[in-house]
Amino acid sequence: MSSIPVGPIHHLRMAVTDLDRSKDFYTEILGFEVALEAPPPPTDEHHDELVDSLQGGVILMHQGMFFGLRPTDEERSAAQDRFDPFRVGLDHLSFTVPSRADLDAAAALLDERGVEHGPIRDLAPLGLSFLAFFDPDGIALELTAPMADQA
Repeated sequence: MSSIPVGPIHHLRMAVTDLDRSKDFYTEILGFEVALEAPPPPTDEHHDELVDSLQGGVILMHQGMFFGLRPTDEERSAAQDRFDPFRVGLDHLSFTVPSRADLDAAAALLDERGVEHGPIRDLAPLGLSFLAFFDPDGIALELTAPMADQA
């Protein structure tokens, strides 16, 4: 094998400073669904492994991808440990939307919800348009649509 045959992203998890606030953001604004909010009772055979998997957080689902949120370590305060796209690790996370019209609608919804965002920008060499914004912890997010859908 010359390379590993990886497919689409199966799941990811992010550490957040306020679990409820982040869960509300991802479910109410981005439409994610709650897949698992708490482990089953201690009498359930899967209790221990799910407690370990949740890490005090919640598992959301979006179009077949699991999206975990867990609280940051208690040793770190929110003021000391903030997202920085210029450190090693995640720079941003981008979700696809079907069309430029969806980017326009998303910008209006973000405005309505008081979520700061940039302008919709075109990246012609890649044939896409995108809208950048941030989650409650300042994690950089984008919505991306094909430019071809612009009228």
